[in-house]
This record gives sequence, structure tokens and C-alpha cells, in this order.
Amino acid sequence: MIDRAALPPMDVAGRADRLRALLPASDEPCDALLVTKLVNIRYLTGFTGSAAMLLVLADRLLFVTDGRYTDQAAEELAAACVEADIRTLPTAAGQYEVLGTAAAGLRLGLEAQAVSWATQREMASTYLRSVRELVPTTGLVESLRAVKDEGETARIEAAAAIASAALVNVRDLLESEPTEHEFGLAIDTEIRRLGAEGTSFETIVASGPNGAKPHHRAAASSRRIREGDLVVIDYGALVDGYCSDMTRTISMGEPGPTQARMLEVVLAAQQAGVDAVRAGAAAVAVDEACRKVIGEAGWAGAFSHGTGHGVGLEIHEDPRVSWSSTATLAAGHVVTVEPGVYLPEHGGVRIEDTVIVTADGCRPLTHAPKDRDLRRWPSPPTT
Repeated sequence: MIDRAALPPMDVAGRADRLRALLPASDEPCDALLVTKLVNIRYLTGFTGSAAMLLVLADRLLFVTDGRYTDQAAEELAAACVEADIRTLPTAAGQYEVLGTAAAGLRLGLEAQAVSWATQREMASTYLRSVRELVPTTGLVESLRAVKDEGETARIEAAAAIASAALVNVRDLLESEPTEHEFGLAIDTEIRRLGAEGTSFETIVASGPNGAKPHHRAAASSRRIREGDLVVIDYGALVDGYCSDMTRTISMGEPGPTQARMLEVVLAAQQAGVDAVRAGAAAVAVDEACRKVIGEAGWAGAFSHGTGHGVGLEIHEDPRVSWSSTATLAAGHVVTVEPGVYLPEHGGVRIEDTVIVTADGCRPLTHAPKDRDLRRWPSPPTT
């Protein structure tokens, strides 16, 4: 079980000021920002509920929610040391009226990727008519979220440790030839038993020919895991809202010659990608490092997805690590490196680690072995 009290604190209270500094210099400068994307509200305040809006003004925060969260909002914002004017109102009209009054005469930014065109038009014509102008903003909070502090990194690493332990703890189930669904469910249950809030996404367990489908759904599968299969296991855990992400490919028995080569090539490609990660590196260069190894093996067309992505409060966030990425990696970015080779007649192989970018390289946050035989993995320490 995880000891959350031992995790380093996160500086939630300081995030609003860092956001304020971005508002006048954004592509669409604004005096205030209305945050409606819930994961961004959580980042700025610590609030974990399902309904809220946050108005970031120059000198204060106005937090609006409904009656379900009167106590929870007060408790969670206080725990995060966030000072805000908390208003609990039963209707959207009442909530927007309060927000509009507070932002009257201001150039108000909206999160363009979280507000529909219809909602924006309704805001402009009714609720927020007192605002001087509504302007679209893109990626302001997300740019802050991309760089993790020590507390955030520790939570991702703790989630990864739980996920690794969960897989080892259920490995004996493989001896009974479970279905992909049964084995995935066992992993998910163990993740919760070990103290995580849940899984960070739907667990992928893909065996045999299903392994050649990068996002195969174990929950919809009755295929049994059998001797001779390669099994791709892509999964993660949640700790305090922060995701882990890891993929391992195991072999049920001795792999065939092509399967063994697939495992060898993907392992080398993944290591090449990890070696390319460092502050100042172009994300596309990490992708290219992985593709070079796989291409030289003759399987360029069998690597059909991007090399990685950012991880944090969402399982997929900035920066992206792919052939089309324009991002430059910075210290504090947390990204995955996950090349794969998919051959339907032999199965699939994907190996993924989550790493934090440092000035001179990176540090892994996933520490599970990469041995193809799950039975040889050491048992996690007991707590």
C-alpha cells in the first residue's frame, strides 16, 4: 500500500500566479481567464469534483460550483492552500451571472479546446454580455502542466510502482490460461487493492494475433492466453489523479525465431529512444531514434503509431513524441517512449517506459524488468 503522507507536497497554490503571468503575453492577450476544463481546474485548485468553473482574475480566484460540492470544494481548496472566493449556486444561469459580474468590462479568455462554438455564442449573447470581449486561448494551463514538480513526479512514480507490483502479484494466473479479459480484470483489481484510485486507462492485454492490434480491447475479448503467445500488456495506475503508463511484452514459453527477433529489435529501439531524451532535444528526434532501429531491421511499416506522449493528470498530454511533433523537450517534462512492431502472423511487441526529462538525459519512472519471462521478475517488496 502506498504511503501518501510520505509523498512530497505539490505547489498547487503557486500555479495561479504562474498562469496570470502568461495571460498578457498569450496569442490572444486577456485580462482574466475562465477555466472550464475540469482537469485544469484540478491542477489549479486541487478540486476533484465533476462540476466547477474557475475565474482567474488579476487579484483573486472566483470558484463556482453547485450544491453537491459545497463542503468538498472548501475542504480540497484549503488542503491545497488555495485561496479563492467559493460560490455555490444551483443553476448554470446563476453561476454565469456571478462570473459575468466579476469579469465585467474585461477581456476574458476562454479555453478554446474546452468550450464549444455553441456555448461560446450563448455566453456572448446572454450570460457574459457584460464582458468587454471574449477571446480564445489555447494551451495556457496545459503549458504549465507539461513541466512537473517533484510532488507530481513522485505521484507518477508511485503509480508506476503499484502497476508493476500488481502485474507480478497476478502472474500465477497465467498458468490457468485465462482469457485476456480475465487477466486484465485481475490486474485492475490488484491495482486498486494496492492503494491506487484506479487504472489510468483501459488495460490492454493482447495475446497472439491480437497483439498486432496496438489498442486491442481486452474487455471485449474471450481469447485465452496460451503457450507460444506473445502478450502485450499496456496499463497504468492512478495516484492522487496522476497517471502511470507502461507496456511490457511477455512470452508464454520460448518464443519462435521471428518472435525472439521482434523482442530484441523493439527492446533496442526503445533503448535508443530513451537515450535520445534530454532537455533541448526535439521530440521528433526521439521518434526518429526508435524508427531507425526498427527500419534497419526491415520492419519500418510495422511500427504504426507515435513513439510517445506526455503523462500527468491525463494519460495523453503535451508534449507529443511523434514524427509530426514540433515540441522541444524541457527539464521536467514526463514522456513515454513506446516503439512497437506488429506482425499479425507472429503477434505484437511493444515496450514502454515513462521517463522524466533532465538537463543531461532522463530518469525512468517505471522500473519494472523487461525480461520476456514474467516468472523471472522479482517479487516487489512487501509493505
